[in-house]
Amino acid sequence: MPIPQPAITPETGDASILAYHSALAPEDDAICAILKQMIQKTLPEAKGKVWHGHPVWFIDDNPIVGYSKLKKYVRLLFWSGQTFDEPALIPEGSFKAAELRYTKPEDIDAGVLERCLLKSRDIQWDYKNIVKRKGVLERLK
Repeated sequence: MPIPQPAITPETGDASILAYHSALAPEDDAICAILKQMIQKTLPEAKGKVWHGHPVWFIDDNPIVGYSKLKKYVRLLFWSGQTFDEPALIPEGSFKAAELRYTKPEDIDAGVLERCLLKSRDIQWDYKNIVKRKGVLERLK
């Protein structure tokens, strides 16, 4: 079921995220707008900002979820996603991250997205202290 595209206004998020969206092609912006709306609705306690060049949401200064436009798709990255037990997630990197990929707004499965977002709150690895711990991740939740 397609999700209606939300309007992006200063009232719905950080100005740096709005600037990120304004540089996107219309279809990529439509995908990111839906993702932003779902993240803010499902994780109202998370704080969003542009971090390392793309929008990322944090809970207690720990990165939880973020998206970025790559060459062929928009990637939605969950920092602790490899421990979510979600078959739709694709492992990314050598830590615990996993991603979903979208090429058009219709690719977004609202049920999968909401489930992953809720798990991102409940299953967290301590990325904010990874440098201090010399690359060792510890589970927070």
